[in-house]
Amino acid sequence: MTDKVRLELDGPIATITNANVDKQNAFDDEMDARLWEILDELKRRPGLRVVIWRAEGKSWSSGRDVSAIGTLTQAASHHELMVGGHRGIQQLWDLDAPVIVAIQGWAIGGSFQRALLCDIRIAADDARFALPEVSYGVIPDTGGVGVLYEMCGHGLVSDMVLTGRRLSAEEALGHGIVSRVVRRDDLDTTAREMAEKVASAPAATVKMARRVIARLAQPQQRAAMGDELIYQTFVNKSDDYAEMRAARAENRPPEYRGS
Repeated sequence: MTDKVRLELDGPIATITNANVDKQNAFDDEMDARLWEILDELKRRPGLRVVIWRAEGKSWSSGRDVSAIGTLTQAASHHELMVGGHRGIQQLWDLDAPVIVAIQGWAIGGSFQRALLCDIRIAADDARFALPEVSYGVIPDTGGVGVLYEMCGHGLVSDMVLTGRRLSAEEALGHGIVSRVVRRDDLDTTAREMAEKVASAPAATVKMARRVIARLAQPQQRAAMGDELIYQTFVNKSDDYAEMRAARAENRPPEYRGS
């Protein structure tokens, strides 16, 4: 069991901590597996009222540790890896407790999208957000684009996905991606204060309020993840993706054909 994702329990409050500090908390397969275990444990834990998801070090998560992709599941196809990833992170929706994400530094790619699937996001003033997948020849595939579309609309989503535009904490606040921006030194304290406020409210009321909000949001998110599963599988086997990799390996301009 890796210690690069940790779970701490304090009465009704659980804290998940990203702790792969040397790689700015980029996720590898072991970290994914541990996160799925943690979410499974939390959804079966009686008395849980709220979850804080935070990180050690400079960044909440710099995305995917591409050097470690497939180390646990080398025999799995890309499609199978995506199915497993979707099922793992969708456990967030099975929790009765809301999840507050406290973000500092970078929140990039799939990790940013996972944060978007949570209930509340707060940011340190040094937080930055990006979806750089297209520059690597793939598409975002963790459901976060559906959330961003609901929050921000077509224009900003297209800008972030197609050009890799980076958002500052203040820009993210303006678009509703985060609900609060605080000083870096105050991030953990603010998240804890919010968690304690949620935990002090009637449990049934919090649960039902969260379900009302989820019923508004999840149909579009599930539909987006279904599309991503199909289209990412196509992209992974496309001629253009193969050409991109070959061109980079051979240090030459690519010749894309749109297929």
